[in-house]
Amino acid sequence: MRVKLTRRLQKIADQVEQGSVVADIGTDHGYIPIYLLENKISEYVIAGDINMKPLESAEANLQRYGFSNKAETRLGSGLSVLKEGEVDTVIIAGMGGLLISDLLESSKNIVKKIKTFILQPMQAQMELRKYLIQNGFTIKKDILVKEDHHIYEIFVAEHGQQEVENTIYYETGFHIQSNAKDLAEEFILGKIRATKQVIENISQNASETPVEKLKEMERKLKKLEEVLLCLQK
Repeated sequence: MRVKLTRRLQKIADQVEQGSVVADIGTDHGYIPIYLLENKISEYVIAGDINMKPLESAEANLQRYGFSNKAETRLGSGLSVLKEGEVDTVIIAGMGGLLISDLLESSKNIVKKIKTFILQPMQAQMELRKYLIQNGFTIKKDILVKEDHHIYEIFVAEHGQQEVENTIYYETGFHIQSNAKDLAEEFILGKIRATKQVIENISQNASETPVEKLKEMERKLKKLEEVLLCLQK
């Protein structure tokens, strides 16, 4: 019996380096820890969750797959379940970007001893990228994965400084070109459509048109179209 991950979870697990000691924060059913242990990617995994029910589910699954002795479940908020230096890789997936930022911010002593952060925000991706860049992280990978008609974004970040040549990268990711061309184009086209819709809504507003907002959206649209053009070359 082997655990089968969804496309999104598989892509997250694929980012873990061989031999890493991993904490999966917000582990839910514990499928990623089981996969990492089953495939001998990690020797030891800590599975954390703020809610008892998913943690009990993770515990039961770890036991069922025979990994109770190689994993530990911990109840608590975010990275507060960890001790300094006991893991080198942290996965935080399936939460909002603002919440992920808050979890990193509230456990700075833990954070500074961790080498790799694998983050998969469900929304506020731009805000999370800004937080990372402004707080001494460098984003090494921006990965796209499509599951059930939805494109998810995964960041792999480490400590370091990163220059931002173009603010549109907060929106698109810094390494969009490293993804499959058709998926990257679909992702950017989705952002272009959404931006055009905002422009249309602002323009049709019966009240006084917010000129600055309109200009800002038009600038954003132009930058997104330039990104798309680069992808299509």
